[in-house]
Amino acid sequence: MPLLEVIQTKQISASIRLSDTTATQVDQYAAFIRACADDVVEQALTYVFAKDRDFQEFLRSPQAKQVAATLRIRKVPAVEAAAPSAKEPANGSVNGIRPSAVAAGLKA
Repeated sequence: MPLLEVIQTKQISASIRLSDTTATQVDQYAAFIRACADDVVEQALTYVFAKDRDFQEFLRSPQAKQVAATLRIRKVPAVEAAAPSAKEPANGSVNGIRPSAVAAGLKA
């Protein structure tokens, strides 16, 4: 059973570097859960952030509001930003994946 559940939200594009091994495993996990690599990275980070109690405490501190942005975010053309996403079906599933107890567990 997959540990990650893919739920579509508003997206931005950013550039990150991964080791060859990690990039391969992201692709393999994406195939395993029938999702795209972007969704695997998104949900893996969301899972880690939610589970790390020290990080959650840090987020409540004044230091968290003073962190300098280092993620390289790419600007999306206005036409692309205004268009609805083709990945968001009306029935709530994404790439055939429906919300499950795993996703509910992330929010707890």
